[in-house]
Amino acid sequence: MTTQPNGLIDVPPGLRNVAVTSTEIGDVRGHEGFFHYRQYSAIDLAQTRSFEDVCFLFLEGRLPTPEERARFFADLAPMRALPRDLRSVLPAIARTGDRFTPLTALRTALSFMASARNMTPSWDLGPGDRKRDAMFVCAVTPTILAALHRLRTGRDPLDPRDDLPTAANWLYMVTGEVPSPERATAIERYLSATADHGFNASTFTARVVASSGADMVAAVVAALGAFSGPLHGGAPDRALDSIDAIGTPDRIDSWIRSRVESGDRIMGFGHAVYRTEDPRARMLREIALALGGNLVEFAVEVERRVVEILAELKPGRSLYANVEFYAGVVMEQCGIPRSMFTPTFAVSRTVGWCANVLEEAAAGKIIRPSARYVGPTPPQPVPSQDDLNR
Repeated sequence: MTTQPNGLIDVPPGLRNVAVTSTEIGDVRGHEGFFHYRQYSAIDLAQTRSFEDVCFLFLEGRLPTPEERARFFADLAPMRALPRDLRSVLPAIARTGDRFTPLTALRTALSFMASARNMTPSWDLGPGDRKRDAMFVCAVTPTILAALHRLRTGRDPLDPRDDLPTAANWLYMVTGEVPSPERATAIERYLSATADHGFNASTFTARVVASSGADMVAAVVAALGAFSGPLHGGAPDRALDSIDAIGTPDRIDSWIRSRVESGDRIMGFGHAVYRTEDPRARMLREIALALGGNLVEFAVEVERRVVEILAELKPGRSLYANVEFYAGVVMEQCGIPRSMFTPTFAVSRTVGWCANVLEEAAAGKIIRPSARYVGPTPPQPVPSQDDLNR
């Protein structure tokens, strides 16, 4: 970083490797292939604890006791229900547009809900009320997304079931069927492993909005806008589309080489932080293999050849499968339609956003960076209308 004569500090494009705040929520150590929530390995948590336990950890800063877990779930379950005012407008939101984009519809629905509930700016709330808002947003977001999906496909929304934990309830509300234990566990581990991932674009966006004292929904809606881009959260379905485009084993090498040689990106490979294997992809590969099926076997072969060919054509670069590659495979095996792949990701990431909003709101200081002006040298005379018409 360099300091300019005007006192501004030039930083790398995209704020790469610039620490902009301190956090107790978690971190990613890309060169080690490791990330954590609080003091625990995120993958260890995903493999050993429930998604509700992970949510509690994010919001409370510790893992729950059995009594705390039961009380947390008892508080969370009724928050899943669609508010009456929102239920009346969801059909119109779901029908809007020629092409259904769930995250856009979710932003609209959450904004309406915040207005209907008179959501209060975080600046005017105490820690307890902020946390209640966070719990409510985390609880109701899956219900809204599932309802929008079913309405768009001509079916009635399903009310959430208080006897099902978050992952099983999500599958039930989307597919209409209570999932098998294997599928519920697969999705639960996916949700737990993707709830947060360092200071990514959407998390930073949520914290910028939260730093202004805005309400919880305002920060989450802003995060969703960043998350919707294909370079961030919107890639699991695109990765699976690539597998479909390859089609058969004999086409793997030629398809990969043509994409690389034409400069196209292979969705589901490479990561902005990891320089080794993405630990989420490794865990999801194991989950996919346990679920089994022809798609899984083909995906494993595609992954192997992509890594080998990228190593050949791009020597010196460490490019491996990222979370999106096997996320799509696992969700497909669990019966989630492709239009709901990224929304499933959003269900988990909402928890991380809310935790970051709580942390930022407690800091009470607005994020206000500067930009280096590179336009025409000011001040210049303002041209008259006659000058402009000549």
